Amino acid sequence: MVIIRRRTPGQRRTRKENAEAKYQALLHAAAEVVGEKGYVDATISRITTKANVAQGTFYSYFENRQDLFDQLLPKMGGEMLDFITMRTRGVQDPTERERKGFLAFFDFIVQNPSFLRVLNEAEQIAPKGHRAHFSLIVHNYLAGLERDWERGEYPGYQRRELEVIVYILIAARSYLALRYASENGEIKSIPSWVTDAYMKFITYGLRGAPAAERSQPTEKNRRRTGVSVT
Repeated sequence: MVIIRRRTPGQRRTRKENAEAKYQALLHAAAEVVGEKGYVDATISRITTKANVAQGTFYSYFENRQDLFDQLLPKMGGEMLDFITMRTRGVQDPTERERKGFLAFFDFIVQNPSFLRVLNEAEQIAPKGHRAHFSLIVHNYLAGLERDWERGEYPGYQRRELEVIVYILIAARSYLALRYASENGEIKSIPSWVTDAYMKFITYGLRGAPAAERSQPTEKNRRRTGVSVT
C-alpha cells in the first residue's frame, strides 16, 4: 500500500505520487471498461482514454493488456476485502460478523458495479488473476474461521472442514449476486428477505429454525393431529 503524504496548498505531487495516481487511474478505468464492454473489447485505447493518460504511458505500468487483466481482479478483490473488514471490525460473534460481511459484500458491488463482470469473465480471459483473487479471498476467509475455531466456535467441525465451509459461503454470495443483485445489466441492492433467508440457513442449516421451535407443532399440524389450537 502506498502512503501519500499530505501536501500543503499549492505543493506539487512527487514523482512517486504521480506514478501511483496514474497506475490507479489505469486500473479503475480498466474496471469500468470491462464492466461496460467485457474483457474482449477492453482495448488499451479505450482504457487509456477513460484514464485520461497517453496510450504510450500504459506500457510504463503494464507489459501488455493481459498483464493489466491479470492484476485487475486481485486489485479489486483487495479493495473488497478492505471494505468488508472496515464494516466487520470489532465484531466478535461469528454469526453477526457473517451477516455484516454479507451485507458489506453487496454494498461493495452496488458501489462498484463493474466488479461482477470483472469477476465472472476472469476465469476464461484472465485465469492467472482469477486464481490469485480466489487465493486471496479464501485465505482471508479461512483465517477468520480458524481464529473462531481456536476459540471454541464450530465444535461440530474438524479444522480441515473449515475450508469446505469457506467455499460454500463464497459460492453462495456469488450466485445470490447473480440472481438478486443484477437486473437488466444493472446492479441493485438485494431485498432484505434474501439476507434473512441466508442468515437463517447459516444459523440453523436446512431445518431453518432452532430445535426448540421445530419441536413446537404448527397450527396446521395441530389440526391434522386433532390437537386443540385454542
